Amino acid sequence: QVRLVESGGGLVQAGGSLRLSCVGSGILFTLNSMGWYRQTAGKEREVVATISSGGATDVADSVKGRFIISRDNIKNILYLQMNSTKPEDAGVYYCAPWPSSAFFSWGQGTQVTVSS
Repeated sequence: QVRLVESGGGLVQAGGSLRLSCVGSGILFTLNSMGWYRQTAGKEREVVATISSGGATDVADSVKGRFIISRDNIKNILYLQMNSTKPEDAGVYYCAPWPSSAFFSWGQGTQVTVSS
């Protein structure tokens, strides 16, 4: 059974940094492409950053140059380093396999609030 637990969110002032973590069980990040997703009120969940099983990374244009996705292969933890945050970065962040399946059971996510 796959279980993903996100943490690290909180309130940050615009321009500040946060590091999100996602601890995985029942799934090996080194064998699966993973992503960080963001959901804001009234919008569909969108992918923010991805990392392939081989370690190749990509980020959405809106966060390019500011967010970094990485993972700890030994601890099976996925990270999202958020730098130079903007108010539009706010939302609930989730980690999940990428691409996500319609049948995937999402975790609780972690809330990020950016004050201007």
